[in-house]
Amino acid sequence: MSALRPFAVAILSFACLAAQATTPGRLLDGFDTVGPWQALHTDDVEASLKEKDGALCLDFDFHGVSGSASLRRNLPIAFPDNYALSFDVRGDMKPNTLQLKLIDASGDNVWWHQRAAFVPTDAWQHIEAPKGDIDFAWGPTKDRSLKRSAAIELLVYVEQGGKGELCFDNLRLAPLPAEPPRAASAPPATPNALFEAKAKQVRRGLYPRGFSGEQSYWTIVGADGGSRDSALVSEDGAVEVTKGGFSIEPFVLDGKSLITWADVKTAQSLLDGYLPIPSVNWDAGDIGLTTQVFADGKAGASHLVMRYTLHNRGKTPRELTLALMARPFQVNPPTQFLNTPGGTSRIDDLAWRGRTLSVNGTPRLTSVQPVDDFVAATSLAEQLEAGKRPSTNAMHDADGFAQGALLYRFTLPAGGDREVDLVVPSPGAHGAEGDLADALEHTAAQWREKLNRVQLSVPAVGQPIVDTLRSAIAQILVSRDGPALQPGTRSYARTWVRDGAMMLEGLLRTGHEDIAGDFVRWYAPHQFSNGKVPCCVDARGSDPVPENDSHGELVFSIAELYRYTHDRDMLDDMWPHVARAVAFMDQLRRSERTPANQSADRQALYGLMPASISHEGYSAKPMHSYWDDFWAMKGYDDAVELAAARGDSDAVREIGASRDEFRHDLHASIEAAVAQHRIDFIPGAAELGDFDATSTTIAVSPGGEQGRLPPKLLENTFERYWQGFVERRDGKKAWDDYTPYELRTIGTFVRLGWRDRARELIAFFFADRRPAAWNQWAEVVGRDPRKPRFVGDMPHAWIASDYVRSALDMFAYERDGDHAMVLAAGIPVTWLDGKGVALEGLRTPYGQFGYSLRRDANNVTLSIPKGPAIPPGGFVLPWFDAKHPPGKTVVNGKPASWMDGELTIRELPANVTIAL
Repeated sequence: MSALRPFAVAILSFACLAAQATTPGRLLDGFDTVGPWQALHTDDVEASLKEKDGALCLDFDFHGVSGSASLRRNLPIAFPDNYALSFDVRGDMKPNTLQLKLIDASGDNVWWHQRAAFVPTDAWQHIEAPKGDIDFAWGPTKDRSLKRSAAIELLVYVEQGGKGELCFDNLRLAPLPAEPPRAASAPPATPNALFEAKAKQVRRGLYPRGFSGEQSYWTIVGADGGSRDSALVSEDGAVEVTKGGFSIEPFVLDGKSLITWADVKTAQSLLDGYLPIPSVNWDAGDIGLTTQVFADGKAGASHLVMRYTLHNRGKTPRELTLALMARPFQVNPPTQFLNTPGGTSRIDDLAWRGRTLSVNGTPRLTSVQPVDDFVAATSLAEQLEAGKRPSTNAMHDADGFAQGALLYRFTLPAGGDREVDLVVPSPGAHGAEGDLADALEHTAAQWREKLNRVQLSVPAVGQPIVDTLRSAIAQILVSRDGPALQPGTRSYARTWVRDGAMMLEGLLRTGHEDIAGDFVRWYAPHQFSNGKVPCCVDARGSDPVPENDSHGELVFSIAELYRYTHDRDMLDDMWPHVARAVAFMDQLRRSERTPANQSADRQALYGLMPASISHEGYSAKPMHSYWDDFWAMKGYDDAVELAAARGDSDAVREIGASRDEFRHDLHASIEAAVAQHRIDFIPGAAELGDFDATSTTIAVSPGGEQGRLPPKLLENTFERYWQGFVERRDGKKAWDDYTPYELRTIGTFVRLGWRDRARELIAFFFADRRPAAWNQWAEVVGRDPRKPRFVGDMPHAWIASDYVRSALDMFAYERDGDHAMVLAAGIPVTWLDGKGVALEGLRTPYGQFGYSLRRDANNVTLSIPKGPAIPPGGFVLPWFDAKHPPGKTVVNGKPASWMDGELTIRELPANVTIAL
């Protein structure tokens, strides 16, 4: 009966629409003339209108970029209680999204009806949009019911792009009878809902944690640059073999007992404590199971290797069966909905031949060791639990719920182990997997080299900070798709220039200038012809959504790459992109230098970057976000620096004048916003006066405005953040979740000289690594670890980059005001005892750099070997004990003086002794 219900609903819906289609309604526009209509298009897309055979036609060409083409007119509409909008369309184009948009009088609130992958025909098609199929799209209004609109737009949004023609006729509004009251009914049973219901009906453990009403956690496995083929490993040992694909989940049969993730104590680990080679360990008393996963090979041609080791820790032999089950579930759980919806992953067909498992007709998995049996069923875990072994070689399930398990039967001696290896090649891989022990060691050795180009030696208490730093670099590398730096592989498998810019800085400081260079050279050519830098690039091309931080971020990326590599050829190649981005920023800020913005209630907007949605908190309605302005300010500063490096005095003068004018307007705006909103901190947006210290961090680093901002405002901003943090940490303020972008406040605290507070931030954030041993954060962290929620990607590479930069700042950072290299400003003082701390190989604009610093009962000793050039501000050691000033200080045998709590060193090598 349930199988017939969707068909019956479809028949009824069709009949209803057919009845509506016969209702002519009121003609709103006959599309007889171009007159009231205008063609609109996003950057580098062409669009034009023409009259043709009594209709109005939109000609368009996407020219390989993302965006839209549309026709729009002002057309006030008052909607009855129930209605249908309709129009006729014909034409020729590739599959793209067709949208009907309705905009209210404010222009801020939009409703739409969408047809994805729409393909027109030569004959007229009638498009009907009943009230129930017109959804609220975006806007700040709290009343999302559509009662009146002021304008209408018919739009083509890129999917496959290309060029085409769409002709429109007969826009009508048909009043419909009032909708009858709907009887309460259960929502349609999606595959995710079906399995969530199943999980409730059986004992915990037969289905993955994410289907059992609990938040689950996972990590990523893949090759450097191999985002597309990356796997996920759950905290419980299931492995999603590729993006959106099926998973392999382990079970152990002990006589009549089925051991699942819910029956064991689980522990996670990384090889060496930081390599992206994760393991999950099950402890069931005398029985144990270790699942270790790694990707062998290069991006696009790698093998995913799953190594299972079954342990008998008892004193007598055990008869055990390892069941490795292919299940129609992703590790990415059902609560995940963005870009790659989580939950189920169809398995229609399974076939077992020799040592190879084919899934949906494609050989996907090879067992290195012989398999004793292959069993399959739609509810296989339940059958294994009941003692059944449905042996077969193949299975088909029309619902896509097929499940099959490879069974390995062992007699394990007391204290004995048995190993099973599964190999999943990526689509570009070829050849045999070879010796897996050698492959593991080769993979580990490659990662050790990549992640230890900067050497950090700290006491044992600080090792998690160092290991998490190394792991975060790996997370950035694995999440990237070739040259494209991405914040994630599932929810955020796209490239934003802001994410890339912040990852790039961390990569340059840790010795990955080749990857930083690849990113810059790949992203810059996606700039639009008018100089606008796209906020984002994906398979559809450059995204035209205006996010006005992007222009400064590209200039910063190019400048940062030049500062670390001094590659003049790269600079000359990239300079046209810098010049066009600056020209576009000039255009943007001048659009806000208007008489209207000099009025008392709008003067805080004068001369800023225009409102945008780059800050996600302003996605409902664009705002004048200081995040955009601090990035633009950095872009102007860096453009002047690059022009000087090229010896282009004209560009230095012209861009310098724009920079100075913008800096004046920016600081005047902050003063005006503070006065207007009667606040004592730097706000997030000029018109809101809102508090957002995490966003304001960008003014300090990499923005470089710390020395120019009013000191009291800057201090108040982060003092307020600190007080709120303490209340949250200590349970005095209710909270449900937060985003670990806050990790960048650690670096800000270090630069403010708040060493002890920075340590307390680290302790709080480190408690929210989940699982802690995998050295990672998701985009969203919930207070209740098991409350199901959307968490974004895990790990999240932009958040990883925030941590990398903050962690490195603890050891050394370049101060923007005087270009001094500040040493150990965030190191907890207790780390200096014993062997102390040591740094080697940190990349700086002045060369590779290192030092050692330790304390004993009588002295503090600092040693800096010869190597880098001396920074303009020298090497600066801030004193760390406000209660006890430094004693006699000697640098290379000569007495040295402190000034304002700092010791400046201007010669290398340097051997410094400070009496206590």
